[in-house]
Amino acid sequence: MLHKPRQPAAAQVPAPPPNAEHVLRRLEWTVIRRLDGLLQGDYRTLLRGSGLDLADLREYQHHDDVRHIDWNVTARLQVPHVRVFTEDREMAAWFLLDLSPSVDFGSGDQRKRHVSAEFVAVLARLLTRHGNRVGALLYGSGVDTMIPTRGGRRHVLHLLHSIQARPASVESGTTRLTELLASAASLIKRRSTIFVVSDFISEPGWERPLALLAQRHEVVAVRVLDPLELDIPDLGLLTIRDSETGEQLLVDTHDAGFRKRFARIAAQREAELREGFVRASVDALELATDGDLVDAIVRFAEMRKRRVRLSSGGLPAHLKRAA
Repeated sequence: MLHKPRQPAAAQVPAPPPNAEHVLRRLEWTVIRRLDGLLQGDYRTLLRGSGLDLADLREYQHHDDVRHIDWNVTARLQVPHVRVFTEDREMAAWFLLDLSPSVDFGSGDQRKRHVSAEFVAVLARLLTRHGNRVGALLYGSGVDTMIPTRGGRRHVLHLLHSIQARPASVESGTTRLTELLASAASLIKRRSTIFVVSDFISEPGWERPLALLAQRHEVVAVRVLDPLELDIPDLGLLTIRDSETGEQLLVDTHDAGFRKRFARIAAQREAELREGFVRASVDALELATDGDLVDAIVRFAEMRKRRVRLSSGGLPAHLKRAA
């Protein structure tokens, strides 16, 4: 019930492909214009913490962001200290894009890969319009393409075409997101905002490398999903195929017991995913194949705004007592 793509891409920026140009122009008119109005130009809300370099350490003061507390120094000196950053004029953002077979699945008009591609195009265009740079690591059966950070609309077209031009998916075994995250940790040296765009259908163990990546960078987990992965309706006899391994299974969705078991397992996986993101200390944005991209991005921006307001209210109670 899942599938996906692959193929290396050139690092140089070629002439804009017609299809990529058509898609980007449509997104500029239908998505980016709406986001400009709803976000009121506050696109940096999506990139809180990016483009920052550590400049100094000082004692905690009222209204400091508690996320900037340096816990090692605080424990050693017994006085809360925060990290002070200098902000770069321009920011760099990376998209770690999972294009394994499971991302080719879609029960409706859109596949997960199309949703991923449109999200990357929209965010990349928002950033490059303000003089920032974007790059990408693409994962198929492994990390096969690196697109260095550059600015400009032409570069966004190259990035979008690199996603679109990959051939049909092949069965290549299970996805190993740990490889993608480890590659990013070794290749991305300068502090950046990193969007991990995946359905997170992967071999276990990705939580720790995700947490390690988040210690150095501002990381956002962009989880792409299809409603059929959460709940199967009564469709009668159905052949389900794992697009990554090719394994097939005939199931009777008319069986209410089967549908309940499926929903229970799906709910358990959802809970485990969310716990994994919390343990890794990363924000998560969910994009559904039957959802509205603008609404999802705006909800995410509002959530980050609320979190910033809450975190600026002062120290937690136990730290106030210690201070």
